[in-house]
Amino acid sequence: MATNSVTHPGKVIGVFRDTVTVAVESSEACGSCASRSACSLGVESNTRNILITTPDASCFSVGERVVVATRTQMGLMAVALCYAVPAIVLVAVIAAIVLCKGSEGIAALASLGSVAVYYGILWMFRDKLAQKISFTIHKE
Repeated sequence: MATNSVTHPGKVIGVFRDTVTVAVESSEACGSCASRSACSLGVESNTRNILITTPDASCFSVGERVVVATRTQMGLMAVALCYAVPAIVLVAVIAAIVLCKGSEGIAALASLGSVAVYYGILWMFRDKLAQKISFTIHKE
C-alpha cells in the first residue's frame, strides 16, 4: 500500500453487487496506551460502517477481515470541510457582528446559525462529496 494513504482494519458486514460494507472500529486517542484496559477513558470505541464501491465486491465475503484505505489528501479534505471551515465561519461571523457594534448574544446566535447553514449545504452536496472522497478495500 502507498505511504500516502490512511488505512484502517475492518470486517466485511455486507456484500451486494458492486458494493462492500465494512465495519471499521475507531478507538479514542489513547488507543495505543499500555494502560488503556485499566483506564475508564480508553474503553470507549465505536464502529463506523463504510460503503465501498468496487468491481471486485464478489471477491469478499461477510466476516472477512480487510483493510480500508483512502489517500491522505482525502482525509485532510474531510477534516477541513468538517472542522476547519466551520470553525472559521464561526469566528468570522462573531468577529464581524461584534466589530459592527452588535451584541455578543446576537453574534453567538448568528454564528451558530451560520454553522448550521454550512452543515446544511454540506449535507445537500453529500453525493458530490462522496464521489470525491473514495475508499479502497484490500484483503488483510
